[in-house]
Amino acid sequence: TPFGGGAGMVMKPDVVSAALESAPKKGRLLYMSPRGRVLDQSMARNLAAEEQITILCGRYEGLDQRVLDAYEIEEVSIGDYVLSGGELAAMVVLDAAVRLIPGVVNNDETTSDESHENGLLEYPHYTRPADWIDSQGETRSVPDVLTSGHHKKIAEWRREQAEKVTKSRRPDLWKDYLNDKSV
Repeated sequence: TPFGGGAGMVMKPDVVSAALESAPKKGRLLYMSPRGRVLDQSMARNLAAEEQITILCGRYEGLDQRVLDAYEIEEVSIGDYVLSGGELAAMVVLDAAVRLIPGVVNNDETTSDESHENGLLEYPHYTRPADWIDSQGETRSVPDVLTSGHHKKIAEWRREQAEKVTKSRRPDLWKDYLNDKSV
C-alpha cells in the first residue's frame, strides 16, 4: 500500500530491483507511465538504434519512485490516458521501434515516406479497381494524377494532400511543420 494512504497498491522497490538485477543485460531502461515523455516518431527512431532495451510495465499505482530514481529509468507514455498496466503500451513502443530497424520491413522506403517522418501526416492511398461502385451505387474513381504515370505530378499531389490532411486533422503538427519550413 502507498505511504501516505490513498487507493491502490505500489510495486515494491526490492522486488523490482531484484528483477532488474537478474537481467543479464539491461540497456536503456524504460518504464511505461502516463507521466512520461510521449512516444513520437523521433523517439521510436532512437529506440530502434539501441542495442538493448528493458521495458518495465507497472500495475496498480505503478512502481516505487525510489527504483525509478536509483536506476535512472526513463518514463515513456503512449498518450494522454491511463491503462490498467504497461503491457499494451510496451507493445506499442516495441512495434513503433522494431519496424524501423533496417531489414525488418521488407522495403525500407515504406518507413521513410509515411506519417510523422517528414512532419506531415501521410497522403491518401488508392488501389485497384480504378473505378469502384460503393454500396449506394456511386462510382468513386482514383484521382487522375495517380494513373497519369507522371511521377513529378504524383509527388506534388501527394505533398499537397499530406499538407491538406495535416492542416485539417492535426493543427498542432501543421504549426510545427510551418515553423520547421521557415527555419
